[in-house]
Formats: sequence, C-alpha cells, structure tokens
Amino acid sequence: MTKAELVNQIAAQTGYDKTTVLNVVEAVMSNVKGSLAKKENVYLRGFGTFLIKTRATKVARNISKNTTIIVPEHNIPAFKPSKEFVNNIK
Repeated sequence: MTKAELVNQIAAQTGYDKTTVLNVVEAVMSNVKGSLAKKENVYLRGFGTFLIKTRATKVARNISKNTTIIVPEHNIPAFKPSKEFVNNIK
C-alpha cells in the first residue's frame, strides 16, 4: 500500500477530504521521524513501537579489494509490533 492509497482509504472511511487526511498522515510521519532523531521511542498502543536500536562496532570485509574495515557503532530505526497487531495478522 502506498501513501496515496492509505490517504484515499482513510478519506473514504472518515469522510474527511484527502488534503486534510494527507496533512495528518504527513504530520504523524514527521513527528515519528523527529522523535526517533532525538532518540525517543514512539509507543502506539495496539499497534507497536518505533524505536532506535544500537548496532555494535564490527569488522567487515570488502571482498573485491580483500580488505577489512571497522564499522563503527551506529543507531538504526526499528519497529516492534504489539501482540495485538501480530495476532490480527495470523
């Protein structure tokens, strides 16, 4: 599902116009990204948690040059679905 399809579906279900729904969807995504940038988790009850995971420093190989490099510790965004979310998919 694309963002446009999501907006169309929400607009059809709620009766709001598409521009209003698009603004709300954009605001939600912007706030989630902003919170994760500040290393704050976002908890959505019944849906899941957007969180920051820290990847440890590791040694990687460049196979074409036959060299090793050290990848420093870094943060990545992640999503952990709630039990209710997982049970609805099964």
